[in-house]
Amino acid sequence: MRARVRPTGKTPALNQKNVMPKLIKVAETKNLPAGQGAAFEVEGNRIAVFNCGGAYFAIDDTCPHAGGPLSEGSVEGCKVTCPWHGADFDLKTGAVLGPPAFEGVRAYKVVVEGNDLRVEV
Repeated sequence: MRARVRPTGKTPALNQKNVMPKLIKVAETKNLPAGQGAAFEVEGNRIAVFNCGGAYFAIDDTCPHAGGPLSEGSVEGCKVTCPWHGADFDLKTGAVLGPPAFEGVRAYKVVVEGNDLRVEV
């Protein structure tokens, strides 16, 4: 008797473009102090990387409400507030936490290798 395999519809090793993800160095840990964010161009995407007390998170830098630069927003815990109109986003997941935005932003995996911060795209 053959084992039955159910497809999950997920391919964990592939990203949305069906290619192996890349880890791209964006900065060094010393260049991103706790409670701060910075924006980087990574493979054609503008990505904001944040330091939440030594844990690093990355999300799209553009607020879906009106295009504000999230990397310039204020950080409280693991939440960033858009500097233009005050929408709040969870830095771990990219989920919207408060209006005026009604949709979240994409979150990216951040890997720390030695002193290097790398974003998976």
